[in-house]
Amino acid sequence: MNDRGQVIFFTFMIGLTVLVLAMALAFPVSQGVENTTNNTGNSTTANLDCGNSSISTFDKGACIVSDISTFYFVGGLIFLVGSILLARVIL
Repeated sequence: MNDRGQVIFFTFMIGLTVLVLAMALAFPVSQGVENTTNNTGNSTTANLDCGNSSISTFDKGACIVSDISTFYFVGGLIFLVGSILLARVIL
């Protein structure tokens, strides 16, 4: 196997590792977001209480940002995997 073939194989391994990492961290990130946005009574978390309609607009914004953070985290890692693999295949 020449050097180019070895680099492509190594890049596929790195891409697969990042994909597995994204899938493994999806559940803990979503649990952290859920603990932050719900009012659980636990004083160690932020407890934004996003279900309450009388919270301030700043808290509503924080709720929206924390809700979409799981999608952006996992989506960003999957995009990174696609970029790594596509760059090695094209270049």
